[in-house]
Amino acid sequence: MHVIDLHDLDDTDRDVKSETWRSRRMVLAKEGVGFSFHDTVIYAGTTSTFHYQNHVEAVYCVQGEGTLTNEETGEVFPLRDGTMYLLDGNERHSVRARSELRMACVFNPPVTGREVHDENGVYPLVTEDDRSA
Repeated sequence: MHVIDLHDLDDTDRDVKSETWRSRRMVLAKEGVGFSFHDTVIYAGTTSTFHYQNHVEAVYCVQGEGTLTNEETGEVFPLRDGTMYLLDGNERHSVRARSELRMACVFNPPVTGREVHDENGVYPLVTEDDRSA
């Protein structure tokens, strides 16, 4: 059993920050449960573009308002508390936050915590056994 207080992750290696978002990684690959779980905040007034070519991601919005754009089709979906989206086709997408968005995110395969988005918004596929990342 793992019990994790979100605030205990502040300013640790599990607290990843960028100009437009912050993600606290509560469960990582090293926990060995087959997924990773992140508490992610997208800052108000920003747009973030992602493209997870190596992962499936489920996202549940628990706070805020914004939009999700499928960059491949141009479809735009409203985001608000209670909205969930599943990226099961490696879709390139953008999240635009009208107000601060707080999201609960699950990744499979799990991230290790060492991944960094590349210039296309992609996480490389890194495993716990891969120490080069």
